[in-house]
Amino acid sequence: MSGLFSGRNKLKVDWGELEDEKEPLSVFLRKSLNEEVASHGHNLLLGSEKLSVQELKGLVNKFLYHRHLNNEYWVAVEGDAVKIHKFKEKKSEKRKRPATTPSTIKHGWL
Repeated sequence: MSGLFSGRNKLKVDWGELEDEKEPLSVFLRKSLNEEVASHGHNLLLGSEKLSVQELKGLVNKFLYHRHLNNEYWVAVEGDAVKIHKFKEKKSEKRKRPATTPSTIKHGWL
């Protein structure tokens, strides 16, 4: 693997629990950057001469947005890696409205 990105900035995307989107994310990054993308474990490895970690984070955010996953996952920069995290689910109670009393309108023409 070290020869694949020799002389380039090595960046990493850790997709965490986003296993089903590994291949679409890889294709999206490959098409967007016109760069080689390699898969290794739970990581995608990129070699780019001009891409920063912040720019890579923006691309991963864009991918999540277009796949309608941005309400379940969020992206953070950790060192030289971009990591995809899943939001912690909190149990939300549905808002209950107080019961409305039936209308007791009396008509004056009767």
